[in-house]
Amino acid sequence: MASTSPSYVRTGGGEFLRSLDVDRALARVDLAGSIVHTEMLERVGLVSKEDARRIIGGLRAIHREIAHGSFPWRDDLEDVHTNIEVRLTQLIGPAGGRLHTARSRNDQVALDERLYLREVVYGTTQLLESFQRMLVDHAAGEQGTLLPGYTHLQRAQPVSLAHHLLAHFWRLERDLDRLLATERRANVSPLGAGALAGSTLPIDPAWVARRLGFDRAFENSLDAVSDRDPFAELLFDLALLATHLSVLGEEWVLWTTAEFGFARAGERVGSGSSLMPQKRNADVAELARAKAARVTGDLVTLLGTLKGIPLAYDRDLQEDKAPVRDAVRTIDLTLAALASAFEDLAFDRTRMAEAASDPALLATDLAEELVRQGTPFREAHEAVGAYVRGTEGSIGSASARRALPALRSAADSLFDPAHALERRATPGGPSPTSVGVQIDRARELLAAHGPSLSSLGHRVELIEELLNEERK
Repeated sequence: MASTSPSYVRTGGGEFLRSLDVDRALARVDLAGSIVHTEMLERVGLVSKEDARRIIGGLRAIHREIAHGSFPWRDDLEDVHTNIEVRLTQLIGPAGGRLHTARSRNDQVALDERLYLREVVYGTTQLLESFQRMLVDHAAGEQGTLLPGYTHLQRAQPVSLAHHLLAHFWRLERDLDRLLATERRANVSPLGAGALAGSTLPIDPAWVARRLGFDRAFENSLDAVSDRDPFAELLFDLALLATHLSVLGEEWVLWTTAEFGFARAGERVGSGSSLMPQKRNADVAELARAKAARVTGDLVTLLGTLKGIPLAYDRDLQEDKAPVRDAVRTIDLTLAALASAFEDLAFDRTRMAEAASDPALLATDLAEELVRQGTPFREAHEAVGAYVRGTEGSIGSASARRALPALRSAADSLFDPAHALERRATPGGPSPTSVGVQIDRARELLAAHGPSLSSLGHRVELIEELLNEERK
């Protein structure tokens, strides 16, 4: 009977084993790592100066081919590393066979992944910091803009739009800090670990590490080739960032509904209905919610892959790159889309102020004023609760004075929403004064990131320099 199996199954598993579609993204960093590896081989006398010159020249020629789209990728060669090495030998002859001296694909790909992580963290943090700046700059003009704060999706107490925007800033600040910390922990070179047990040849992993901008070389060869903590940490950082962006998106969805009416969605926020002419949907915000599930799935995929692998390298680890690439691309697109949408989001300050002027939002203020007058808080809480329940919606200064005589003349000012906001001046609170302190602190932190981002940027630029500098 003729086989009905798909062609890729009948080839003996070649398609199943191939990773080129995913790891092709590592080509730049793979070439840079190979250049430095060759330099090290020359330094220790394992490759002649002339062969090193040929190898490095060939690697840079391959980089130009890839950049110009003329590199002859071969699907019959299972990964990016093999494609590059085969092409190198085609270009320079037998000297190309010396490139893999004292190196395994195990430590080679581990190196590539850390260099790749460095680049993607730099790209994502640039987008993230830009979005943070937008939030802070907008908050600076909204310190007195009243907005109801919510718990359990019910109006709770008055805050300001600035305070609310800054709450998102602080979450994103932690995300930025986590990403930079992950990159710092990953800044260890695994090259020189070989397949799992180093080499008998006189290699110099510490020199390679310094040349590539790493803080140090690996401590244990078994750990070096099997460690995927950097990718796992990166995916956790991105999953939590995606969750924070999802919360922001959910609020934009709510705020742009007729029921809330706190903002109007412009064209960059979403699109209209194919049937209903009056509708504009907050599509970008809705997709930001959904993308969080996708990135969380990427994290679970990697953790599931890693959970049962014995030391050292196993082919399972070939599956570590796809979820990382997907998560990075998803997050970067989401940040860019939300930043564009934010510029096109028109806040309705009048509607916000009306919602924040609900006198029920000031019930806690009444209880705290009673505390100020000497009433124990639990008694004050019970008294104000009984008052609110008994008014049947007619909460106000006159009825409060009658029900809670200890308030005396303070009742009039307690029901002024703007005054109530000003009184919330405790550290980290929503008063214009406290928010001003937050804004100053936020800008200080953004400025403080400068050296870290600059240092990371310089290390990212090392790759481009290695790929393009002339051989001395």
